[in-house]
Amino acid sequence: MIVRIMGEGQVEVAESHLAELDKLDDELLAEMESGDGAGFRRTLHALLEKVRELGDPLPDASLEPSELILPAPDATLEEVRELLGESGLIPPVA
Repeated sequence: MIVRIMGEGQVEVAESHLAELDKLDDELLAEMESGDGAGFRRTLHALLEKVRELGDPLPDASLEPSELILPAPDATLEEVRELLGESGLIPPVA
C-alpha cells in the first residue's frame, strides 16, 4: 500500500502491517473524540513514526497514486478531523 505523509513524501507499507497501524489509528480516533489534545499529538507522532519505520520510502521523483494519505506531524486536531473517514485514517483490516 502506498502511503503519503503530507509534507514528507510517500512510503510503501506491506498490507501485513495494517493491523498494527489500525490500533494506533483507533487510539488516535478515541483521543480526538474525547478532546485529549496531548494524547492526540503523542499518538499522531507514534502513528507517523510507525509508518516511517515499517515502510520503504519511494524516490522523490516517483508519483505513485497514494492509497492512504496521512496528516503532517504538525497537523492540528481540527485538520485531522477533516481527513477522517468513519473508520479513522487507516482502513479497517478485513
